Amino acid sequence: MTTNILPLLPIMIPFFAGIIMLFTGQRPLVHRVIATISSLLIIISAIWLVVLVHRNGTIATFLGDWAPPFGISVVIDMAAALLLLTTAIITLFTVIYSFQSIGVEREKFYYYVMVMFMISGVNGAFSTGDIFNMFVFFEVFLLASYVLITLGGTKIQLQEGFKYILVNMISSNFFVLALAYLYSVAGSLNMADIHTKLEGFEGDYSIMSLVAVVFLFVFATKAGVFPLYFWLPGSYYAPPMPVLVLFGALLTKVGIYAIARTYSLFFIDNVEFTHQMLLLLALATIVMGSIGALSHADMKRIIIYNILIAVGVILVGVSMMDESGMLGAFYYLIHDMIIKAALFMLVGFLIYRTGETNAERLGGLIKIHPITGWTFFIAALSLAGVPPLPGFYGKLFIVQSTFANDNYIAGIIVLISSLVVLYSVIRIFISAFWGEDMDFSRLKPVKSDKLLFASIAMVLVSVAFGLAADALYPMFEMAAQSFHDPASYSNYLPEVE
Repeated sequence: MTTNILPLLPIMIPFFAGIIMLFTGQRPLVHRVIATISSLLIIISAIWLVVLVHRNGTIATFLGDWAPPFGISVVIDMAAALLLLTTAIITLFTVIYSFQSIGVEREKFYYYVMVMFMISGVNGAFSTGDIFNMFVFFEVFLLASYVLITLGGTKIQLQEGFKYILVNMISSNFFVLALAYLYSVAGSLNMADIHTKLEGFEGDYSIMSLVAVVFLFVFATKAGVFPLYFWLPGSYYAPPMPVLVLFGALLTKVGIYAIARTYSLFFIDNVEFTHQMLLLLALATIVMGSIGALSHADMKRIIIYNILIAVGVILVGVSMMDESGMLGAFYYLIHDMIIKAALFMLVGFLIYRTGETNAERLGGLIKIHPITGWTFFIAALSLAGVPPLPGFYGKLFIVQSTFANDNYIAGIIVLISSLVVLYSVIRIFISAFWGEDMDFSRLKPVKSDKLLFASIAMVLVSVAFGLAADALYPMFEMAAQSFHDPASYSNYLPEVE
């Protein structure tokens, strides 16, 4: 076990960057510089963490000089380190994308401040070793997201923002209730300590089943799992595209991570109930996401419903809770964060250039934007899991796990969902880039160098991830181990008896 300040950097850097920007006042150019430098620093610190964890194992820091498991703990295993690195990369390119897309008025009203505060909360949720502090970090990024979803004050933003705030306030109250139930049973809030105390739990396990249901309600609401996804399509549609990039790539993934972490550590003695419940909801989420993706021509809505499909696919792997399932879930989780950001950026460029969100009203754009068109095509293949792009590896391991556990229907649904994803996104590509030529005089002469730089860069990151998947396998194997073998996560706390 190593104790140092390094695990705190991905939380502290964006937090203090936000504070500095608050004191600089309404100065968009200064905010741009600070946000960009901060994002680069987060990437450097995250890479450093990945290297150290790969070499030395889990890194833990205990604040306030309290002996573990008391006090505040920040724990970086390989899963957390990879999530921090992915979040940092997405943040950097989203900040660059925002320069030409968010608008000066929103920049003046502390847009980059809220982005930094939100990233601080997201990184904290990925890093914390304490379940109560997971709640705290959830509230940090949710408070920032409340501002981001309503920043600009358009009618649809205020309508959907109110719904988004109400739903999350309700789920946060249930989060506190779940913590109280859990503490009454385990007498601890340190996640490693709770796992150790619940091993071989001999009490009435019905209380733990109740806690599992409440936790799932909370995190499924955040992640957009059926039937609690009702708020997501409208709320994610409302904000400007850079905010949607961050929401679609990051926020639902925090909910997935929380489900995977808590279900692997706390609810291990009644998997016939807890994990089968999770599997059924995951499959229903895939089906509902598929219906939504196929029933819309609006480009934003198609990609938003593809978020739901991805949430379901990842949770199918999580529900298997074996090595192959968790390995596939983690591969697909990282892949989906990257490629969703890329696709939202590309769709955003098309909307800014044409003023249209309906793909059927576009056409012939390959003649004007060939590089963008073929980049979109590669992103579509990656999203669907076509080899050797990264989505393939995640789905391969997940399907292998479902078949090995005799969940053949689940595996078949995951495979069919790949066809749905491919069809829904290729439909945008064919309509927008190869359809009958639209009236090109309608195209807006917007500056797009930073939009396209960020979009293409994210697709290149996805391609590089796929090509390097074999080389990265040991890291992902290490990341998956802390879920399918939770004792490997709690080993950082040898003092726990």
